[in-house]
Amino acid sequence: MMLQKDNSCLMVIDVQARLLPGIHESEKLVAYCDSLVELAQELSIPVFGTEQYPEGVGPTADGLRERVGEGEFTGKTFFSCVDAPQFQDKLKTITQDQVVICGMEAHACVLQSAMSFKAMGKQVFVVADAISARNPKDTEFAIARMREEGIKIITREMVGFEWLRRSDAEGFKLFSKKFLR
Repeated sequence: MMLQKDNSCLMVIDVQARLLPGIHESEKLVAYCDSLVELAQELSIPVFGTEQYPEGVGPTADGLRERVGEGEFTGKTFFSCVDAPQFQDKLKTITQDQVVICGMEAHACVLQSAMSFKAMGKQVFVVADAISARNPKDTEFAIARMREEGIKIITREMVGFEWLRRSDAEGFKLFSKKFLR
């Protein structure tokens, strides 16, 4: 199964500024999440964001928060956004069957959200090069576990090529500039 841009949404999970200094390759993580958001918006794909306990941990990294949009973030205390009571209203608006996930931490909020979306019957795609954790081993094992559970593991280039499907598609120029150079 390939991604269908008209049937996809993008979830940006908990890329909070205060946590980033301890995250493996955090600058790359933020840049990759940001480029996915930019492409999704160019292609009119809905983007949603979550923040883990924002009252204590603080907001998403500034540039990424602005790109997604303040109103698209939901604070939560559950690790899985799907299980979070605070996310239930937003969850009702996700009519797409395919959920593409980026963010952190891979072995906690990303993994639990991905597994919960899958349990709902969604097709879940986790972007391996746009997730991270404090310890790279946790990301490695999270990817292995998600794959075992039937969650599709992809790269951000794969996301772009599948959403676009053609080199003459609207958005390919942005994709080429942001992803392929």
